[in-house]
Amino acid sequence: MLVDSHCHLDFPQLAEDRDGVLMRAEEAGVRVMQTITTKLSRFSEIVKIAEAHENIWCSVGVHPHSADQEGPKSPDCLLQHVDHPKVIGVGEAGLDYFHNKSTPENQAAGFRAHIEAARQSGLPLIVHTRDADQDTLNLMKDELSRGRYEAVIHCYSSSPELGFEAVELGFYLGLGGILTFKRSEELRETIRHIPLDRILLETDSPYLAPEPYRGKKNEPAYVAHVAAKLAEVKQVSVDAIETATTDNFFRLFSKAKRPDG
Repeated sequence: MLVDSHCHLDFPQLAEDRDGVLMRAEEAGVRVMQTITTKLSRFSEIVKIAEAHENIWCSVGVHPHSADQEGPKSPDCLLQHVDHPKVIGVGEAGLDYFHNKSTPENQAAGFRAHIEAARQSGLPLIVHTRDADQDTLNLMKDELSRGRYEAVIHCYSSSPELGFEAVELGFYLGLGGILTFKRSEELRETIRHIPLDRILLETDSPYLAPEPYRGKKNEPAYVAHVAAKLAEVKQVSVDAIETATTDNFFRLFSKAKRPDG
């Protein structure tokens, strides 16, 4: 069994053929998915997708791109949703200095509110970071000094230092299609040294399709290509990757229920 720990089933590119997307995922052995909230204004739509499918779960959060418009100033607006039976994570939230669609101040304030929501709820935090490695680490370590919380660095493709330190802090790394790109040798070399029990698989679909679909629409079925590349990098069988990353997902997102069988 494979798990796509991070996808966006509400985005138009997947919503227009969602039945087909889910059918192809099942055919590829992807039996569990988490569809991620990027705007609270879309949460009701996202949770309906999860409610309609036994094997789909969701998160609640605000992407840093929307921190100026919807970024929470306190955890309260997030905490009111965490008891929903389909909500298993908080985020995605974090810092993005590449696009700079929101001010760094609002991104940081929203990030801290998400961390507090994760801490209070016991649900893991889903972290987005781009061109902000050191600020991300500094903020997350500062918040750890206030109390423990669990987290995954989603779509990890940043510096080796970020990966190693995140794992040392007890966090997980989410790996997607970037692992398969020809230019990603530094990432693959880093992952060779990351313990397998700290790795999750994801697609971030509809974005970042793996080889051989690079440049095309991504979808959850393609997580199988990430698993195959990870098996090559770690020099283990694909079955071993499926078992380990699935176990990791349910250890971190412990509110999610494993499918029967």
